[in-house]
Amino acid sequence: MSDAPDYFHIGTVDSHSRARTGTINTPHGPIHTPAFIPVGTKATVKSVLPESMTQLGAQAILANAYHLYLQPGADIVDEAGGLGRFMNWPGPTFTDSGGFQVLSLGVGFKKVLAMKVEEQPDDVIAQGRDRLARVDDDGVTFKSHLDGSMHRFTPEVSMQVQAQLGADIMFAFDELTTLMNTRDYQVDSLERTRRWAERCVVEHDRLQQSRSNTTAQALFGVIQGAQHEDLRRKAARDLAGMDFSGFGIGGALQKDALGEILGWVVDELPDNKPRHLLGIGEPDDLFVAIASGADTFDCVSPSRVARNSAVFHRNGRFNLLTAASRRAFVPIDDACDCYTCGHYTRAYLHHAFKAKEMIAATLATIHNERFIVRLVDDIRHSITVGQMSDFQREFIGRYYAARVV
Repeated sequence: MSDAPDYFHIGTVDSHSRARTGTINTPHGPIHTPAFIPVGTKATVKSVLPESMTQLGAQAILANAYHLYLQPGADIVDEAGGLGRFMNWPGPTFTDSGGFQVLSLGVGFKKVLAMKVEEQPDDVIAQGRDRLARVDDDGVTFKSHLDGSMHRFTPEVSMQVQAQLGADIMFAFDELTTLMNTRDYQVDSLERTRRWAERCVVEHDRLQQSRSNTTAQALFGVIQGAQHEDLRRKAARDLAGMDFSGFGIGGALQKDALGEILGWVVDELPDNKPRHLLGIGEPDDLFVAIASGADTFDCVSPSRVARNSAVFHRNGRFNLLTAASRRAFVPIDDACDCYTCGHYTRAYLHHAFKAKEMIAATLATIHNERFIVRLVDDIRHSITVGQMSDFQREFIGRYYAARVV
């Protein structure tokens, strides 16, 4: 599939940056890029119906192999007809490899990742946490965060799990490191991830042939290397030489280095394959990523902050639980076209959050997902008409001006 000339079509290329539009053609429909891919970790975007995600303009959903492997089991999703049919989502689907959750849930917290290879000096772990995952050159042994049972992921197991999940786009199994790990550890880890990538390609090819009655799945390699230019470039060159349909760009990095790191990676990758940036969803990061050549993105942030009563507005993010919203009989944002803003007021959402009603998370999530999906859609349009720089200047200037909404 990676060699098919019609898999990824490049549209307009921005004359002032590496931003571009394009189309990824999947068995469940096209993805017009740049595109924000909402995260439905356990085959659901928390608190929101799949039908609502369709209505708010989401083009695809990303689910997590680690979580679905543990519950309900990849075999059950396979028996149901695959991820999309299981969750009643008609469009394209992604699954990540499970590597992030194996390591972050196993031994770290949030995005502070930690892991250990036996006999290695680097033993970084989040404070107050027990080590639940150990890496060796063959894979990762980990303890379930649900019930404490022991499991093992190898590149082959990750491919098998993702094949059963049946997403249109799946990711190679990789090892994540932290910014606290030594350079020597990063070098060893990168070589481990390279070998795992080769094994993923072999197993993916085998599964595609043996599961010929299912739809084709594209495999993306994942580029690591933390904040080291030579390691990022080497990782990109190594994976560019393998039979991947596209590439994921992941790993620990500091926000202010995002554009620079993406530049190193994009320098080494082929132009004719899509690039997915893992875990990015803040407005300023989206502009930087797109200008640096990324095509798609996923992030839990819009739904996660919504469940904590924070909502996006064209004049900046704010919290619905503050006293200012108590008698605000106006939409979250009167320029927003989402269902929530068309039918509910800030005062109602303030009440629902105060009363701890489940509808609060639903309505806030619909708004936040629509806000980010539409923002990336608008960026895509601005590239098409040659006005990305102007649109970025206007949007960022307003969004981060700390105005009262």
